[in-house]
Amino acid sequence: MGHAVDVQEILRQTLLVAVKLGAPSLLASLLAGLLVSLFQAMTQVSEATLSFVPKFIAAMAALIITASYMHSTLQAYAQMIFDQLIKVGGP
Repeated sequence: MGHAVDVQEILRQTLLVAVKLGAPSLLASLLAGLLVSLFQAMTQVSEATLSFVPKFIAAMAALIITASYMHSTLQAYAQMIFDQLIKVGGP
C-alpha cells in the first residue's frame, strides 16, 4: 500500500480535459455570434432571436467535426484514471 498518487496532477489533467472538450463548441459559438452581431450591426437588424440558430448550428457542427478527437481525449483520460486506481489499490 505504499503507492502514491499525485492528486494535483489528476486535478490538472481533469481541468485540461474539460477545456479540451468544451473549447471547440464554445469557440464555434463565439465565432458565429460575432459574425451574426457584425451582420446585425451592418444591416441595422435588431432581432434578438436571429443569433440563436447560427450559434446552435455552429456548435453542433463543431461537435460533429471534433467527435473523434473528443472520444480519444476521454478514452485516454479514463485510461489514466483507471491506471491510477489500479496503482493505488494494487498489491
